[in-house]
Amino acid sequence: MLQSPLLVLQDSLKRESGSKVQHANIQASKAIADIVRTTLGPRSMLKMLLDAGGGIVVTNDGNAILRELDLAHPAAKSMIELSRTQDEEVGDGTTSVIVLAGEMLHVAKAFIDKDYHPTIICRAYNKALEDAIAVLDKIAMSIDLKDRAMMLGLIKSCIGTKFTSQFGDLIADLALDATTTVGVDLGQGFREVDIKKYIKVEKVPGGQLEDSKVLKGVMINKDVIVPGKMRRKIVNPRIILLDCPLEYKKGENQTNAELVKEEDWSILLKMEEEYIESLCMQILKFKPDLVITEKGLSDLACHYLSKAGVSAIRRLRKTDNNRIARACGAVIVNRPDELQESDVGTGAGLFEVKKIGDEFFAYIVECKDPKACTVLLRGASKDLLNEVERNLQDAMAVARNIIKNPKLVPGGGAAELTVSAALKQKSSSIEGIEKWPYEAAAVAFEAIPRTLAQNCGVNVIRTMTALQGKHANGENAWIGIDGNTGVISDMKEQKIWDAYNVKEQTFKTGIEAACMLLRIDDIVSGIKKKQAPGAGQAPKPKVETEGDADNEQILPD
Repeated sequence: MLQSPLLVLQDSLKRESGSKVQHANIQASKAIADIVRTTLGPRSMLKMLLDAGGGIVVTNDGNAILRELDLAHPAAKSMIELSRTQDEEVGDGTTSVIVLAGEMLHVAKAFIDKDYHPTIICRAYNKALEDAIAVLDKIAMSIDLKDRAMMLGLIKSCIGTKFTSQFGDLIADLALDATTTVGVDLGQGFREVDIKKYIKVEKVPGGQLEDSKVLKGVMINKDVIVPGKMRRKIVNPRIILLDCPLEYKKGENQTNAELVKEEDWSILLKMEEEYIESLCMQILKFKPDLVITEKGLSDLACHYLSKAGVSAIRRLRKTDNNRIARACGAVIVNRPDELQESDVGTGAGLFEVKKIGDEFFAYIVECKDPKACTVLLRGASKDLLNEVERNLQDAMAVARNIIKNPKLVPGGGAAELTVSAALKQKSSSIEGIEKWPYEAAAVAFEAIPRTLAQNCGVNVIRTMTALQGKHANGENAWIGIDGNTGVISDMKEQKIWDAYNVKEQTFKTGIEAACMLLRIDDIVSGIKKKQAPGAGQAPKPKVETEGDADNEQILPD
């Protein structure tokens, strides 16, 4: 009885299963980890990426690098998601997450070779994760948010690994000022710090980095409408923010008006003028010094305003308008006839238009209690500014994390080593087959200090042995590697810290991702979308993979 082989899957489908898939995934993840591995730590290298448009990105921010890469392998793609999550959640530790996950998978490889079941490895990893976070809790220390030196030290050690570490203090200052400005107390000890909405980073090429500063207020890339007539410098301005056009309303669609008499035409024009005049008068009732609108402002309105000595700015971005409202305490009004005294912003100390480079910028600064701010970055070239902006984002994220959760753990690989030592000790008390993967997870944590040592160019094996010796019984939790010199030193004295929730997130994301990738045992690729009968060929051009290049469909002419 010879049976013909049964075809279950279609020919075009490619299926890999079993340990082959796990090996492929591990290799892919390892490759990704190796890309960003050299960018960890203060002595890190930069990567230069060319994108499709021919633009250049020079950076060592793990997330920025991986974001630009175009990957074919599915497992590698999910690794990239990791660093993105990390960047969105806590803003820092994007590189460590990838290195950690890569290492976790790498140590799992030995077990898969020995035919361990992936779920066993995962269970051990999850146990290790719980214990690791318990250890972090033990060694974390609280910090006083008022202690500026401490906060700066913390932010500095976060940016120490970035390109701008030469100007460490500067960026740290900027970040701390900006985040403390926009922090809002929600009560019950919660603080909301919205970096995205209320901190605007204006990059202006030219000048030196030292000229960068945090403005107590907002700066916008606009000039007043009539530069000759309107005042360009107003002290303690009264600001009105509008969300409506100060011009005659045009009909929605084409309107034809048939006029019988010639005078009707002039009456029509007069009505338009009177409408605009009444709008302006409603505004001028409140004696503003500055009127800002998001929409258009006609010449006529402009004339009335400048006659009254009011400066005006038109067509402002909505986000900028929100920032100005937060900074000077104004309320954005939708219709001029609804203006109230309370809507006028009086919190700003100075309105001024300055020329920087060849563009005009309007400053609304010296606000009393601004809840929004602008960070002005100056620098020699555009690439430099972009990198500084990315670093500033990271720094602000760290400052935000500390404000939300004021706890610190040691940096420089010390936290990882402590966790590793604690897990190693604990592994001896674990029964059964899970013991070995658990121990391997403990060893995997050492990837971070090891990478730090590698990037410093010291003798890795000696340094790591010495460090493990120091950490052996779980004591000396604060001994780590000084990333600049590669010398083993006390992180407390060196002021090398990490925010607790950055570390926690790093561990969680790294291990959970490793588990997820380990549990994949089957990859089926080349699945085609089912088409409704009679729909004809899908308009989407089909991208060929090597797998289906042979059985190419020949389209009917």
